[in-house]
Amino acid sequence: MPGKLIVFEGLDGSGKATQTQLFYTFLQNKDLRVRHVSFPDYTSPSSALVKLYLSGAFGSDPQKVNPYAAASFYTVDRFASYQQVWKADYESGAYILADRYTTSNLVYQLPKLPRTQWDAFIEWLLDFEYQKCELPRPDMTLYLDTPPKVSQKLLENRYAGDTSQEDIHEKDTAFQAACREAALYAAKQLHWTIVPCMEKNRLRSPDAIHADIQLAVKKCLP
Repeated sequence: MPGKLIVFEGLDGSGKATQTQLFYTFLQNKDLRVRHVSFPDYTSPSSALVKLYLSGAFGSDPQKVNPYAAASFYTVDRFASYQQVWKADYESGAYILADRYTTSNLVYQLPKLPRTQWDAFIEWLLDFEYQKCELPRPDMTLYLDTPPKVSQKLLENRYAGDTSQEDIHEKDTAFQAACREAALYAAKQLHWTIVPCMEKNRLRSPDAIHADIQLAVKKCLP
């Protein structure tokens, strides 16, 4: 019997890695079998095209890189990871916690298209990844909602102010704002769980956000 796939989604710098790790520890403490995966998988050769894209090799403006082509780079990386790394665990009943997944292709590729084409892209992507490539569908997607200005500041802290380390997505604040709009649209269409990361114009603590996630995922736990 397959396990459960729980996805942590959000803008760059929104705290996905932190929340994925907190929930990983939470499940371990409940003596549940759990695996943590992250996308892109920069340790694998399968991420080569993703690296080229994010470095600006296909254009420094992410809005001008074909969204269908860019999406396929990430899909290939996920396919390789699933087949080689976590398929056996998933199929034998483990909990898989994913820091990003197919969902990120919606967040970062939808803004490149006119709004009238968003539904068609969503339909194409879900068919491509879940039907044709046979990747598992998430049981739950948690979208960590952080305003771009806040996530941008968190990114600056991560890189200690060295903006040369940022990829073409992270450097483009207008693009990040468009990605948040796309993410909220996808969340509504696909019934993601939105987890607010702000309260009264202040960033909530990781523990407070984690507590909300525990409540949200309760229905997926034994």
